[in-house]
Amino acid sequence: MNLAAAVHAYLDDGTLPDLPVDHFIDGAFVAPAAGERLETFDPGLARPFLAVAAGTAEDVDRAVSAAQKAQRAWGRTKASERGAILMRAAMLLRAEAARFAFAESLDSGKPLQEAEGDVAGAARAFEYYAGAADKIEGETFPIGEAYLGYSVPEPVGVTAHIIPWNYPISTAARGVAPALAAGCTVVAKPAETTPLTMLMLAELLVRAGLPAGVCNVVAGTGPATGAPLVADPRVRHVTFTGSVPTGQGVMQAAARNVASVVLELGGKSPLIVLKDADLDAAADGVIGAIYENAGQICSAGSRLVVERAVHAALLGRVLERVRTLTIGHGLRRTTLGPLNSEAHLARVTAKVEAAKARGLTPLVGGAATADPETGAGWFFEATIFDDADAGDPLVQDEIFGPVLAVQVAEDTAHAAALANGTPYALVAGIYTRDFAAAHTLARDLDAGQVFINEYFAGGIEVPFGGNRQSGFGREKGFAAVRNYLRVKSVAARIG
Repeated sequence: MNLAAAVHAYLDDGTLPDLPVDHFIDGAFVAPAAGERLETFDPGLARPFLAVAAGTAEDVDRAVSAAQKAQRAWGRTKASERGAILMRAAMLLRAEAARFAFAESLDSGKPLQEAEGDVAGAARAFEYYAGAADKIEGETFPIGEAYLGYSVPEPVGVTAHIIPWNYPISTAARGVAPALAAGCTVVAKPAETTPLTMLMLAELLVRAGLPAGVCNVVAGTGPATGAPLVADPRVRHVTFTGSVPTGQGVMQAAARNVASVVLELGGKSPLIVLKDADLDAAADGVIGAIYENAGQICSAGSRLVVERAVHAALLGRVLERVRTLTIGHGLRRTTLGPLNSEAHLARVTAKVEAAKARGLTPLVGGAATADPETGAGWFFEATIFDDADAGDPLVQDEIFGPVLAVQVAEDTAHAAALANGTPYALVAGIYTRDFAAAHTLARDLDAGQVFINEYFAGGIEVPFGGNRQSGFGREKGFAAVRNYLRVKSVAARIG
């Protein structure tokens, strides 16, 4: 695929490359049982561009049945063969990166360069878990010379993956790849606003050699497809990324079947800047932490906690960088893309307007806007509120948009207290030249992951997940493989 030509063709006259519109079940694209379709929208132009299958419980049943039928053979496939298939998938994904990035940018709205990074990361995830497949090992137990004791890790069975709209290909890869490496089968439900790349990925996996039925995708709404999927008693594990209320519902549904769950929920993550930090590096970190993907990131650095001694100097640098951001359609490689849907734009706008009504005034931004080139799209300005009160909803509530709340700390201890002062505990960032202070803060912060001197540091090798209202369980790293395994212990008298 010639990416530049495809972008120009779409933006000039709406011409699209071949994109999937049906469910992917038992190794093939299949039309929805009820014949219903959902429009998927281009957020940069605020208009539909494709009609995709709208699933029902009947489609879910068919997908779970296919996964259950395929489970035994896939779980007993030699681990090295599973790894080889995942490695071929990684190679194919790299070879077809342009097509995937185009679909991801168009469907989600994110700038094309960010989508390209997401596709590269997804390929790396399949590569990583390809290498993990034949490293899944049991143990032996010292229970005496007359006995042999050992454990056998087994796949849990059929797994459900509820994929969010903000990082469709990334989140799919970090869940699906370790599940397949462990020998599990998959039924994935992509977000209704971003179904394309998960459908594309399932078809790519079959071309890489994955047997039919091992990875299935049912598109549709949460109530019509997600709910029956997580409630199906044949599903033995659910991996969910999304909001706290929906995650609570998923956990309740899975509990009725005593199925295991990994929840990656919301965040209100702090980025702490101490007075000795490299302020230029910190300012760059702030910009990436809150304005990448227009702030639509669970782990976004949506709170800047800065020591008073450098508050003004840092904020000046951040504001300079905000003024260089370009708003526009993601396929034109702008730096601040749209929000994913009209409904989400309304939610973000309402939270900012409520802050203004409480008497808060943004230093910059603070309003919905449009692509200056077309006058269309679901955009929100890069926004900063300074010196926010610790109890204000701007500090406490997840906005999930390009809105930064600044909190001023008197010292390192105060910074830690402010950072821990919300119900969320997903990630945290620290900028300082003081090695001891950095690692003392890393110890004292309640967060599933801590970044030091680079926000979003790390990669697929580093476990990721939250505490408290941010969820539980860990994805990425080898920890993710363990989500999809159960341990069988064997004790035998041999003498």
